Amino acid sequence: MTLWLRRQPDGTRRLGVVASRKVGGAVQRNRAKRLLREAWRLNRGRFSGQWDVILSARSDILRALYADVVKELLYLGAKAGILERRETP
Repeated sequence: MTLWLRRQPDGTRRLGVVASRKVGGAVQRNRAKRLLREAWRLNRGRFSGQWDVILSARSDILRALYADVVKELLYLGAKAGILERRETP
């Protein structure tokens, strides 16, 4: 997946999800977008800042496990500097 950011001046965090025809047919594209939306929904609170986040699905997402999708999302968020660091006790 690819992650793009755009500064959001009104203080909200929004998500956009994109899957091109290279990912597959309509069923495969919709499944890829559902996986990305669910990974974002469950981890949205871990991200900080006022950003529009755009996630672009790649064709290999269809073979990935859900845990791999979440791991990639968190990795990209950390790399972009928008993932909040949680302290471990």
